[in-house]
Formats: sequence, structure tokens, C-alpha cells
Amino acid sequence: MRYQSSVMVGNVPVISVAFGPDARSNQNRGRAVGLVAVGDVAVGIIAVGAIAAGVIAVGGLGFGVVSVGGLALGLVALGGLAVGGVAVGGLAAGFRSLGGLAIGPHPDGGLRVYWPTS
Repeated sequence: MRYQSSVMVGNVPVISVAFGPDARSNQNRGRAVGLVAVGDVAVGIIAVGAIAAGVIAVGGLGFGVVSVGGLALGLVALGGLAVGGVAVGGLAAGFRSLGGLAIGPHPDGGLRVYWPTS
């Protein structure tokens, strides 16, 4: 499935959706790139997908300023394994961390591991 809005900002579509393989573009996974991107691999301001990268990223593997996912990496990260400035998850590592295993200068949760700040 492929969809791109006709409205563009520069060379980037406002909405892009891409799921599954596409023989015409020789893609094994749907790669969506847009301001709002939804797909197997999504890149955009708001990105939702199995692998997502953006300002707000939601996915199995999320990279973003605000990231939610199984593995979340970002300034604010929420996930099974969360790494970021503020991290919340089963295993959370960050400046402020909350989780079953929390690692950082200011951890809170089940098992707290303090890392040195100096």
C-alpha cells in the first residue's frame, strides 16, 4: 500500500503512507517520508512505524525528541527499553529515569543504579 498527499512542503509530502513490499520501487519494506509518515520504516515530523524517526516517533524502534516504542531513544523516551534525557520503561537509562531497572544520575524505580555525574 502506498499513498502520498499531493500537498507538498518543498519536496516533502505532507502525508506519506507505505506498507509492505513494492516491486515498482524495488522496496522490501514500505518507506514513508513526509511531515506525517506512517509505514514499515517512517521518517517525518510525526512518524509511526515499525522503525520510526522524527520529532515525535512511535514504533517498535523509535528515534526522536519524543519517542515511544519497544526500544525508544530520544530526549523523552517511553518504552520497554528507554534511553534518553527523561526515560521511562522496563529498563530505563537517562538523566531522569523511571523503570523496573533505572540507570542514571537520578534513577527511580525497582532497582536503581546511579551513574557518577562527575
